[in-house]
Amino acid sequence: MADARNIINHRKPSRFPTRRQVLAGTFGFGALAALARIGSGTSFAEETTATDTTVTTTATTNATAATGTLPIPDLLTATDDGGVSVFALETQAGTNTTLISGKTITTAGFNSTFLGPTIQVTDGQAVRFDITNTLDDETTVHWHGLHIAPSEDGGPQNIIEAGGTWSPATTINQGEACTLWYHPHGLGTTAEQVSLGLAGMLIVDDGSAANAALPTAYGADDIPLIMQSTSVSSAGSFAATNAAFTASGATLKFLVNGMSATDETPTLSVAYSRVRLRLLNASLTDSITVALSDGGAFTQVASDAALLPEPLSITSLRISPGERAEIVLEPSGTVTLRATVRNTTNGTRYTVSMLEVSSTGTDTPDALPGTLNTITDLDTTDATTRTFTLSNSGASMLINGIAATTMDIMDANAIMTTLDAVEKWTITNASTNIYHNFHLHDVPFQVVSVAGATPTGANLGWRDTIEVAPGTSVVIKMQFTDYADNEYMYMLHCHNVVHEDDGMMLGLMVMS
Repeated sequence: MADARNIINHRKPSRFPTRRQVLAGTFGFGALAALARIGSGTSFAEETTATDTTVTTTATTNATAATGTLPIPDLLTATDDGGVSVFALETQAGTNTTLISGKTITTAGFNSTFLGPTIQVTDGQAVRFDITNTLDDETTVHWHGLHIAPSEDGGPQNIIEAGGTWSPATTINQGEACTLWYHPHGLGTTAEQVSLGLAGMLIVDDGSAANAALPTAYGADDIPLIMQSTSVSSAGSFAATNAAFTASGATLKFLVNGMSATDETPTLSVAYSRVRLRLLNASLTDSITVALSDGGAFTQVASDAALLPEPLSITSLRISPGERAEIVLEPSGTVTLRATVRNTTNGTRYTVSMLEVSSTGTDTPDALPGTLNTITDLDTTDATTRTFTLSNSGASMLINGIAATTMDIMDANAIMTTLDAVEKWTITNASTNIYHNFHLHDVPFQVVSVAGATPTGANLGWRDTIEVAPGTSVVIKMQFTDYADNEYMYMLHCHNVVHEDDGMMLGLMVMS
């Protein structure tokens, strides 16, 4: 395989068939492309100082913007290049001096000095991402959950050197409305770079009536929530290891869109009776359980990779690192979302009021559709079966006894499959007290069982990341469609990114 250092500006032609025909009369995101605004309150994200800056543009509509202290990431506007929508991203370094008094904290972001803009696309749209790395270190940008050719996936083979530019291009081929995200994915550097703030949301609209029936005005009634459980050392650096979270002098912080909910609960006031919240756990290691402070019910409408078959009434929602979920609230008065944060052994770190939501809307929204999505069960009669065992040996994190910490190890131990293959995998957590979670690049999967039980709730939807409790197994099935490459790999790994950096990752080759 090609040396990862020789891939700058590489863009390999690929074929891009769609997995599901785009519906006639597509309800494109442009019809509701939203008003994005930064909240009026003071936020950590606003108080960083850049070493370099660019101006981020936003789209506007007639929708009434949400107000409050919660910062809402800008919606990135594309430029047109011969029918291709070009989204420009630039990694930037900065510092923050206000998150903890007396400490100067190193940060990084995309088109800003912490976090990145939201990218919104529609199925069938031709896009290119022009990514310039102004950091002093090499990086990568992975499109977590995006169905895309491996040469454009942004894994460890797609290194962007300091000062370099990488321009992956694709036609959005998701087939499902979903909330995805983008972040670095280098070997041994993912935790450090994500902890600095290199993360942003990627929203896909599939043109379906079900998605259109949900709130879709970005920044008005459709709001991203990037949740980060983090810790700042006594020296003023973000934790990038498990030990750093509890080191002497460390200060725990819970950030929502870059604002410290630990210090002041963010507020969000919407002008509509119904609001859609897109939840992303962008933490390195911690799981987050979201609930209303009064114990009331709310509605989940999507898991990682798609809308659920039907709206799901729940009273709490546990989200492991890298997972996403979409929920709908219809607040009467003010409601408070509470986050309970747990570490890798499921011990509670803390509980925090993460967001107060209120509505000034007087409209009566239509009832949510009883059916949001139709998911055809994959037939595994002739499927290839595999078992992956997650374990550890001291600080080394292993899959099937392998710690893949170099490209040579990745190459030598790559999982080989073929285009259009259907496979059924058993993911076993052999650790006695450590929680892992499992993420697969390229295609979403269906859940067959969790700890021997038939899936329920959100596990009836498409997933790309799932938690695996100690001493249990999760069985999943998937089909590797559309993209094959004899040179570039996808990844499968634990999305506790500290575990990933410590070796809990393997390469996946989809061969033609």
